[in-house]
Amino acid sequence: MHPNPAFRGAGPDRNIAFARSRAFGVLAVSTQGAPMLSHVPFLLSEDGSVADFHLVRSNPIVRSRSGRSEARIAVSGPDGYVSPDWYGVPDQVPTWNYVAVHLTGRLEPLPDGALAGLLDRQSAFFEDRLTPKPPWNMAKMSQEALDRMLRMIVPFRLHVDDIQGTWKLSQNKPDAVRLAAADHADGVDLGSETGRLAGLMRKP
Repeated sequence: MHPNPAFRGAGPDRNIAFARSRAFGVLAVSTQGAPMLSHVPFLLSEDGSVADFHLVRSNPIVRSRSGRSEARIAVSGPDGYVSPDWYGVPDQVPTWNYVAVHLTGRLEPLPDGALAGLLDRQSAFFEDRLTPKPPWNMAKMSQEALDRMLRMIVPFRLHVDDIQGTWKLSQNKPDAVRLAAADHADGVDLGSETGRLAGLMRKP
């Protein structure tokens, strides 16, 4: 997380809401060498206390976990380059604005019996956001295909002990300067979701 307190002012509710809505991040697990990483969709509870997800059984993280271990899910939001010229004031430097939330806690494999319920909840969470499309559910699969899929994946839970967020949106600049940069950032394709980033910069 960024050390500047200007970018760390978002409260727990905002960080939890962001991570719950995004529902996708990079799982990092420590090892003796480089950390093991896996990109995972997840379900975060309303209070932010647990994040549930699944991994393919052949994932190295699955093979290395026999019990609880420390882990982190990094959830990234919109991001983009900010040119010093956009501020309209002298002596500025280039930077990159972004939103990120880290969920840190204890990773625990769940019993296989929890898998079907997790997949039901996870698919419903995403499918409900595709209305008016009729939601997909596992009942649409043949039992043979479903059983084969279930054998290939393993459910996990991250017991979240700490939630930290960085909302780097040029809050360390005067309002007029920040708004000028937001106007330039809007629509510039040098980052991810730069239009959404510009909106956040206007109301950090």
